[in-house]
Amino acid sequence: MERTRRALAEFLGTGLLVTAVVGSGIMAARLSPGNIGLQLLENSIATAFALAVLIIVFGPISGAHFNPVVSLADWWLGRRDRSGLPTSDLAVYIGAQLLGATAGCVLANLMFDVPAVTFSATERTGAPLWLGEVVATGGLVLLVFALARTHRASIAPAAVGAYIGAAYWFTSSTSFANPAVTVGRAFTDTFAGIAPASVPGFVVAQLFGLAVGVTALLALYPNAGETGDVPAAPVATAGTGRDA
Repeated sequence: MERTRRALAEFLGTGLLVTAVVGSGIMAARLSPGNIGLQLLENSIATAFALAVLIIVFGPISGAHFNPVVSLADWWLGRRDRSGLPTSDLAVYIGAQLLGATAGCVLANLMFDVPAVTFSATERTGAPLWLGEVVATGGLVLLVFALARTHRASIAPAAVGAYIGAAYWFTSSTSFANPAVTVGRAFTDTFAGIAPASVPGFVVAQLFGLAVGVTALLALYPNAGETGDVPAAPVATAGTGRDA
């Protein structure tokens, strides 16, 4: 029963995150046609605030991972002393996140009267964007687990929201940093979409970012794996592609 409750929290949290990303992207494109910079600003602000709220709501239940990368890091760092995500829950979390991301994208599409599912035609590929994803994901992992290691989980909503809002602007990829949300966003041909063919490259880059973030964490906080106080955080932003 407890596992089901945590899985539901991950499903709803990831779904609502994607709804915020995709929905605010559609709204931004409609309110500010032709002004990509303003669209990105509107999208980033909405996503940062939504993310902070979702962490507050679902954090006490599941840790508010909303992101396979965060779940994998939690499991890996806590595997020796069993302080992190149990192995038996890892697949449950990731499955719930993937399903939630897809459902959240469909919900956003329906709210704005666009087809429930239309695969994106927006190609996002190339070494600069992949490097941006490594940076964005590595920074996210380092932030989340540094907060856990130093027992500052209470500031995670503000800190993670601020990081994602900033990462929209300082990474070439506009900081997807989340395999589940990357997959979910392939189902909308709107401002936040990513072409299905571009998804594998982003996911691989995010996994590299996971390795970078965990390596940096262990170098800076050698005992990081000894804490079970994971504030958690997701992420995936919308963005505009190569020229963002």
